[in-house]
Amino acid sequence: MTDKHREATGFQEQAPYDESIDLRTDFVMVYGLNDTTAQRIARWREAGYRVHLMTGISWGTYQDYLDGRWDGSDHWADAQTTGDGKPILHGRSTDIPYMVPTFGFTEYLVQKLRPIIELGVEGIHLEEPEFWARAGYSESFKREWQAFFKEPWQAPHSSPEAHFRAGQLKQHLLSRSLDRVTSVLRDEALQQGRHVRFYVPTHSLLNYTQWQIISPESRLRTLPSIDGAIAQVWTGTSRTPNVYAGEVAERTFETAYLEYGIAQDLTRGTDRRMWFLHDPIEDHPDRTWEDYLANYQRTLIASLLHPGVSRYEVAPWPNRIFNRPYLRDGSTERELIPPDTATSYLIAMNSLRDLDQPDVRWDQEGPRIGIALSDTAMFQRWSPGGDSGHYDGLQDALALEGREQLHFSDFYGLALPPLYDGQRVTPVQLESVIDTPDALDDVDVLVLSYEFQKPLAPSIHYALAGWVNRGGSLLYVGDGADPYHEIRSWWTGRYDTCADHLAEALGAGRDGIHTIGKGRVQFLPTRPADFTESPERAAELVAAIRELAEAAGHTWQPTNWLSVQRGPYLVGAVLTGSHVVEGNYLDLLDPQLGIVRRRELGPGQLTWLRDLTYDEQPLLASAGRIEDWASDETGIRFTCEAPRGVQVTTTLRVPSEPTAVNGDDIEARYEDHILWLRHPGNPGGTHVEIRL
Repeated sequence: MTDKHREATGFQEQAPYDESIDLRTDFVMVYGLNDTTAQRIARWREAGYRVHLMTGISWGTYQDYLDGRWDGSDHWADAQTTGDGKPILHGRSTDIPYMVPTFGFTEYLVQKLRPIIELGVEGIHLEEPEFWARAGYSESFKREWQAFFKEPWQAPHSSPEAHFRAGQLKQHLLSRSLDRVTSVLRDEALQQGRHVRFYVPTHSLLNYTQWQIISPESRLRTLPSIDGAIAQVWTGTSRTPNVYAGEVAERTFETAYLEYGIAQDLTRGTDRRMWFLHDPIEDHPDRTWEDYLANYQRTLIASLLHPGVSRYEVAPWPNRIFNRPYLRDGSTERELIPPDTATSYLIAMNSLRDLDQPDVRWDQEGPRIGIALSDTAMFQRWSPGGDSGHYDGLQDALALEGREQLHFSDFYGLALPPLYDGQRVTPVQLESVIDTPDALDDVDVLVLSYEFQKPLAPSIHYALAGWVNRGGSLLYVGDGADPYHEIRSWWTGRYDTCADHLAEALGAGRDGIHTIGKGRVQFLPTRPADFTESPERAAELVAAIRELAEAAGHTWQPTNWLSVQRGPYLVGAVLTGSHVVEGNYLDLLDPQLGIVRRRELGPGQLTWLRDLTYDEQPLLASAGRIEDWASDETGIRFTCEAPRGVQVTTTLRVPSEPTAVNGDDIEARYEDHILWLRHPGNPGGTHVEIRL
């Protein structure tokens, strides 16, 4: 019963249309460019979808360009290359390299995508503009270096400065390519009387930094032909281990919460669209159905704790979810998706269309804490004397124990302590303070360090000074030991570190808390990663943030329960210890959609509940899409659309026990004005009539 034009939910798929993967979302992103693309687009449109196209912009099946069939010239010199001369390949492929976005490759993409405009797609998604930090040795990159810096190429890992400058160039090349492709194609579409929107599905800045990949990130806010982004946050990114209280572990929920938080800044304060991605399976094929479901729910709940976004990519590759076998806990045999798991996934996917709720209430109304994160963090993920720190997202994340550089402890040392204290912590894109005047309006205390990132321009400090003068509180953390302080940049020569210019812009001393206008500033001379070492060190940082917050008049209440109410939906997670939820709720994580009146949640447990006392809406939840709704005093009639092969559960509020429930293969159960219906999925629709 929602408007498809809002495109609240969608998915991407490269397989041809099949009723078993017809999720009945608002739109579908047909994936990939090949001889079947036009046919696949037409078939999904015939099934009632708004149709977009998605393809990789840094990698893909572009062998005709690489081997010379495109223009008669071999282009393997455009492959991203490591210091040993080897191309960096995508996944387990042997002939799909990551590409240097040269002018030649960019023009190839324009010509390759040009015919798509005539197929009438609503949008084009250019996925994952990525340049590996360990790359930068190809001949094409060396030429781009000379053109951009007007000086001879330097090996990216020869010094911190060369590595930083390589990162700047990589981001420039990716942004240049995106700008060219989208601007040319948009203009050509308009000449044909068509309006095509362009989006960039991209990992979060936090994940790209931890995995040592360069991407445009904040540049997406200002490229004129970009209409928005998809935040590609999922189990595969969020279970990357980090360190807290001296322990290396996967913290899927907490990491996902921070990833979704920073991703919002790709569009926050603009009229561009943002979708949050969830992945019920992830790229690792050898985990169990139980593992997939548990970690999917961790990322799902983490995303719902950011009420500023209410559009979702509900799944990439539904064909691998519903039509491929995986392991079960305690078994060596693979099997197709368990029925209850399929129902649970679809209840979540269909409920997500109703998350655009104006009524938002936080359980914890304490200070809002921002952790500054800059694009430049991607440029300094290497230290002298170390290796390039390559992290392959497909390998077992826990194999990285003991490699602090890959754990990105400087960032997590600032973010995890206040988060585990139950505070509302959100990473903030540092560059946004320049182009968005109200970028910090939702932040009470900003935590900033230049020990793992740098300010690209002094204007960042003047913007921060203005925010502090208006009442913001700034905690700077850093001991000045980062060798990247000495790179050639706007602060070197006059200041020992860029933090010295920050203090000058603020007019603040480096000891104690200083009042600046209506705000406050404190400099803490500590390495951020130190706060990951033990519970005691984490508590030191929390105490410093709390002191600033309370000095500004905020009430600080430690809690183990992170929760928000979005209209009738209660979303929550227990960080440590336990928490009791009481009320009258419908459990949206339960495939049976059971009633919850009291539930004790233990450490790490999550919940997504629909408050039955919030309103009198008759439709409460369903694993199918409800269409053609009609009701009067005699009954309710609707159509329920769902993938073929799944069991659909729908829950309704009714004034009295029905006298009859009509429809194909429908089972009905009534209790205390709540009606549960179960029936097999049918993408063409199951017609239901309830007589009262």
